[in-house]
Amino acid sequence: MQLTPHFTLAELTHSEAATRLGIKNVPPPAVTEALRLVCVHVLEPVRAHFGRPVTVNSGYRSQAVNRAVKGSSTSQHVRGEAVDFEVPGVPNMDVAKWVRVNLQFDQLIAECVSPRDPAAGWVHCSWKPSGRRMSVLTFVPGKGYFNGLSV
Repeated sequence: MQLTPHFTLAELTHSEAATRLGIKNVPPPAVTEALRLVCVHVLEPVRAHFGRPVTVNSGYRSQAVNRAVKGSSTSQHVRGEAVDFEVPGVPNMDVAKWVRVNLQFDQLIAECVSPRDPAAGWVHCSWKPSGRRMSVLTFVPGKGYFNGLSV
């Protein structure tokens, strides 16, 4: 099922953990619509700006998949409101900084980034129809979360 011109439901629901553990990762219709909105408001604008495909690392996670990957019990991935992604060939921090300045979002996290390796980590971004917090964080393994985008 095509969610937007460049993104499919299969991309947004693919989970290596679900496949490995034999867990179903099929969203209900309301969650599918939330995934479509994430594509419209986050992924499509990122793809258009950088002019290259976007790799989705994690989109929807069923409760069982979320538990298996030790996700937060309040993870927006479970509601279809969040996506972890990269733009191959573009440093993840550059992508996160562009999102921060140019898009509306609920939460933006530069995760597992490293100043020594621009390809390290990924960008986590969530979007919901209302009550967007515009929260911006950086997560560095072993050090934790920091406000803003920095390493």
